[in-house]
Amino acid sequence: MSPFVSVLIAFAVLVVGFWLLVKGADYFVDGASAVARRLRIPPLVVGLTIVSMGTSLPELAVSVTAALAGSNEVAVSNVTGSNIFNLLVVCGVSTLFQPLVVDVGTRRRELPFSIFCAVLMAAFGVTGPAEGPGVVGTIGHAEGGVLLALFVGFLAYTVHMARQGRENTENGEDSDGGEEAKVLSLMQSLVFIICGALAIKFGGDFVVGGDAVIGGHEIAYGAVAIARMLGMSETLIGLTIIALGTSLPELVTSVVAARKGEVDMALGNIIGSNIFNILFILGTTAALHPVSFTMENLVDDVMLILFSIMVWLFSATDGGKLLKREGITMLACYVGFIAYAIWRVYGA
Repeated sequence: MSPFVSVLIAFAVLVVGFWLLVKGADYFVDGASAVARRLRIPPLVVGLTIVSMGTSLPELAVSVTAALAGSNEVAVSNVTGSNIFNLLVVCGVSTLFQPLVVDVGTRRRELPFSIFCAVLMAAFGVTGPAEGPGVVGTIGHAEGGVLLALFVGFLAYTVHMARQGRENTENGEDSDGGEEAKVLSLMQSLVFIICGALAIKFGGDFVVGGDAVIGGHEIAYGAVAIARMLGMSETLIGLTIIALGTSLPELVTSVVAARKGEVDMALGNIIGSNIFNILFILGTTAALHPVSFTMENLVDDVMLILFSIMVWLFSATDGGKLLKREGITMLACYVGFIAYAIWRVYGA
């Protein structure tokens, strides 16, 4: 089989994988939200938990699949790359449609907590045995357990805060986002959840990639195969192609929310997804299989911390709003970060 056909097949499988991830997350969120409403779970709680976690399911599928396959660099760089993409691109593009209002509670709690999570990832990453070239440490089973415990605490806190604010928003809840509850029966909701989960599972397999024997030919497919064919490092492809693909649900959800004027949902989805990515996704991945942390991973995590602080400072100006000019600055920073990531591989 010619190299051109091999690359073409690898890209085709990658595209199919991304499509399965995005559609799977979409169906999963619709089904889970409908079931939650039927069980009389407050819609605000559904939005802060199920939607935020649902849009991050692609990252979970890819990172766990990559770690179990031994592609640790993809697992870590996917989390870091997705968080940077969410923060700079999703947030930046959203401001082009509508200024994002950052309330005082978000500035005091959720944003600083997301920065703390990024710092904790770096701290855990430089501890543990450093095995292999370029590896500075390992995020092991114990660290994964700590991240998961923090996630449970954050989830409990979020539910508590949502219930506290329910009385203030109760009058508007019945008209917000109730389409799935009216359209989907319980059986349809369960089908959506099951089909969505399966699509996410196989989408994660296709995106990460591997080797298959078809017609007597061994065919490599997915992102890791493309990285090898093009001489790209797994870290670079995790930061770019995989991070972009797995962050599409956050991008679509936040942009649509911003266009409709639902700025709280747009920003909450971004921050919630970033916290979920580190605490639950990296925590689950490390709990299942120790994750190697390279020097490149450390540098990227430091960049995530700096970008998070920048957005935090932006949120303290202009009356707590992220305006279009600040969104353009975020997008420019992302372009610079990707240029640096490419230079690190090909220009250094």
